[in-house]
Order: sequence, then C-alpha cells, then structure tokens
Amino acid sequence: MKKLSLLVLLCFSPCVMGDGLPDLGDVSQAALSPLQERQIGRQSMLQIRAGRQYLDDAEINDYLNHLGAKLVENSPEPSQDFEFFAIDDYAVNAFAIPGGYIGVNAGLLLTTQSEAELASVLSHEISHVTQHHLARMIAGQQNDSLISMAAIAIAILAARTNPQATEAAIVGVQAGAIQKQLNFTRTYEEEADRIGLQILQKSGFNTHAMPEFLERLQKATRLLDSGAPNYMRTHPITSDRIAEIENRVQNQPYRLVSDSLDFQLVRSKLIAAQKTAQDAIAYFSDALGAQNFGNPIAQRYGLVLSLLRNNEIERAVKELSALRKQAPANPMIETLAGQVKRAAKNGRDALAFYRAAVQNYPQHRALIYDYAELLLQNRQHEVAVKLLTGQIARHPGDTRLYELQAKAYAMQGKRAEQYQAQAYSYAWQGNLYAAIEQLELAKQAGGSFYQLSTIESDLRELRELLDARKK
Repeated sequence: MKKLSLLVLLCFSPCVMGDGLPDLGDVSQAALSPLQERQIGRQSMLQIRAGRQYLDDAEINDYLNHLGAKLVENSPEPSQDFEFFAIDDYAVNAFAIPGGYIGVNAGLLLTTQSEAELASVLSHEISHVTQHHLARMIAGQQNDSLISMAAIAIAILAARTNPQATEAAIVGVQAGAIQKQLNFTRTYEEEADRIGLQILQKSGFNTHAMPEFLERLQKATRLLDSGAPNYMRTHPITSDRIAEIENRVQNQPYRLVSDSLDFQLVRSKLIAAQKTAQDAIAYFSDALGAQNFGNPIAQRYGLVLSLLRNNEIERAVKELSALRKQAPANPMIETLAGQVKRAAKNGRDALAFYRAAVQNYPQHRALIYDYAELLLQNRQHEVAVKLLTGQIARHPGDTRLYELQAKAYAMQGKRAEQYQAQAYSYAWQGNLYAAIEQLELAKQAGGSFYQLSTIESDLRELRELLDARKK
C-alpha cells in the first residue's frame, strides 16, 4: 500500500498559511518559485478532480498526455513536469495552471479539424507554463499585501478556467487590481504564440495550423449571437495577432502531416458520448454510408461504441469484426473489442483475450480497468490485487485503480486494506472528509503494528491539511 504522505506532498501542508493559501514568500519577488507554482497547481487539480466537469476518461487523458509530452520535449523547459487533462464541457476552451497542468475542453477537441490544430493550442498553453505567465500575474502585484495577492491568484485562476465566474471571484477584491493583472494577458498571448510556433515546428507539425484555427474561431464569433467562444475570451484573438502569426509562418513550408489514429478515435469517442445512443448510431451509420465522411476506422469505432450503449450486441459484434479487419493494431480498439466480448457474456474467452491484450499494451489504463473488473467477477482476487498494485506504482494518482483495489481487498476479507485503498481514492479526488472516515474504519479493523502506524500517520497529515483548508 502506497503511503498517503506521497499524496499530501501534492497539497499545501509544507507551506500553509492561516488563509489556506500557499505562502507566496516575499511580496517583492517578481515571480513564484517553481515549488510554489507546483503547489498552486496541485491544489487546483484536487479541486478540479472533485468537480463534475473533470472528464475522468483514461483513454482521452492518456492521449492528451502522449501528444503533450511530444511537444514538451521541444519546449524551453523539457524537464518540466506536465499533466494534460480533459474537461467535460463542449464550450471551446483550454487553459494552463501554474506548475504544468493544462486542461482541454471536449469542445475544443471537437472543434480542431486536425491534430496539428490541437497541437498548436497545446503548444500555446505549454508556453504559458514555461514562461511562467500566470505565476507572474499572481506575483506581479508587488505593492499589495500577501492576502490581496492570494485573492488575485484565485480570481485569475477563475478567469482562466471559467470566464463566467470571474465577477464572482473578484468580490471583495479591488476590481482595478484584478483588471490590471488580466490585461497583462495580451502581451503574454503574443509571447505564447511566438514560442508555441517554435514548439510546433520543432515537433514536426504544420505551423500554419495555428493561424488557421484562430481565424476560424474569429469568423465563428461573427456568427454567434451569444458572443465569442470561451477560448477567445480567455485568449484575446485580434486581427493584428493573427496577422503577426501568419507573418511568422509565411516562409515556412506547409507540411501535410497525417493525423494519428488516436486523435480520430478520441474525437469519435467524444461524439458518441455527446449524443444519445440512437442519434450516435444514426450519425456514424451515415458517415459510413452514402454520405461517407470522416475517417472510416474512427467512424466504425464510434458506431461500435454507440451500439454497445444501445445494447445492440449482435450488431456490435458484426461491426467490430469489420473494424478489426480494416484497422491497424491499436490499444483503444483492443479495449473496445474486450468490452464487446464482455457484453456478449463469453467469460472464458474474454479472460484469455485480456491476458494477451494486457501483455501487448501494459500501459493502457482503460484495458487494465476492464481486465481487473473481469478478474474480480471471476473471483481471481489475488491476480487482481497483484495487477492493480503494480499499476498504482505507475499511476499513484489514479482513483479508479484504488477503487478497484478496494473491491479486491473486500472480496478477500481484508478490511483494513480495503478502507485504506478507498481512502486514497477519496483523497486524490479532494474529498478529505471521506478519506478520513475510511482511515478511521481501517484503524478499527485492526492490523499489524506497521499498518496501524501508517494509518495514524495518514490520519494526522490529512487532518492537518483539512484544518488548514478550514482556516
């Protein structure tokens, strides 16, 4: 069992002040330290994961992190830790948080018409992080008190993640000070564009994708009665800014880089989730039929997903067979194939399938989840615990892995371990009350001296963190 102290390092416990915000240090400093940036980002992520809009989909988030890692390698700070994650919001937006956390709305993933366009947005957000723009906005209020700086930090984070919440966030804070900090974004956007283009070019993507995407958003603004998309509010797009980007790329070759299959599959998965099952079936059927639009592999993948949702198992089996004949080896398609086998209730065949699939794709978390569930259904508890413990070592913040581990321990009658695993799941979701409750149950369940010492240590650290939040 992983020590919870690893989790508490993600929060503010090393540097909590009375107001529950990180100690920003000397207010005369021009910027936050890397440690302070990471602490702000980690605390923000606990709050984001606890919210309803966090898209807890391992395949989508792993894809974003794979693409993001490729771009980070060619950034000014390739050693900086980054985490990319999706937001279940179909408004067009993306945002960066200090410490290397970058959120991407589902709406932006669907609005980008190529992987290069998506990469251009991620490169831009990566540049905000590597240039420490938001951190400089937070720490730039040199003449204000530390409390005012903390309030400004909250307001700016709210503005970046949810523009509609900005007015509520600045209640009690001087509006002029907030506006002055938000106005800095115009200069920062230009710098992020310039560096983002460099990242895009070094990563082998078409740099012309950046101005093309921004131009399309700008044109869309004129067609929307409700005003500009969120991305245009958080990233002010002007004709001058687009012209500057076009001027930078005009002498660069227009690269025709094919989209990855995962980019297309992720988009189909989001489309299937956005629509009702029947509407999604009709959409993908049309795409594969007379209308014949989009990537046929991705469209058939979306069709099989939608058929499963609508419990049309026989047709799903038939369409999956066609999909596997036309598609190259791919972990997302392999995961879907396993789900179809499970839906067809062929238990023995499914277990053999998953054993082979996990060996071929040991890092694909969605496949691991399904295999672990199948192992538990077949009462292979020890195999499940071994599998999940190894995966938790690779992904210590994965709440789903802890939940599955808790189920496995419960089936083995190991109550203390069950409650501990569930506590870690709750803690990573930011639900400290529930985590503490589970650890209290673990303590009552008893255990070895080492187990009880660990539980007591975890409880003490979580209670300190909870007390700091209350203050």
